[in-house]
Amino acid sequence: MDGSPHTPDARTLPELVQALTGDLANLVRKESELVRAEVTEKFSATGKALGEVAAGGVLLLAALLVLLQALVIALSKVMDPVWASLLVGVSVAAAGYMLIKAGVKMMKPTNLTPDRSARQLSKDVQLVKEQVT
Repeated sequence: MDGSPHTPDARTLPELVQALTGDLANLVRKESELVRAEVTEKFSATGKALGEVAAGGVLLLAALLVLLQALVIALSKVMDPVWASLLVGVSVAAAGYMLIKAGVKMMKPTNLTPDRSARQLSKDVQLVKEQVT
């Protein structure tokens, strides 16, 4: 291979089992740290989604105010300004609805699963299986 002398491992079976156990414990600890970091990242994304829901709520409130303004204009003037106010109010309401819908979609439980950690854990399990056999 590379020409360097290969020295066999002089450790006994109990030492090897102890080393394997220590390595597995270290692996589990590292994987749990990875899961913890990924879950924290997912909760951060959920916080951003809550911000979008709040922004959508504010826009819906603005739409309500515009629609109320349209009602006032309807009582005080002739038809043309009323239709303009209604068009603006419906547009703001549609934008608010779209923001809330996008935020709720981002908060689905499937978006909170630690996907990368699960893939890495399955790779680790496969590696351990290959090493044991």
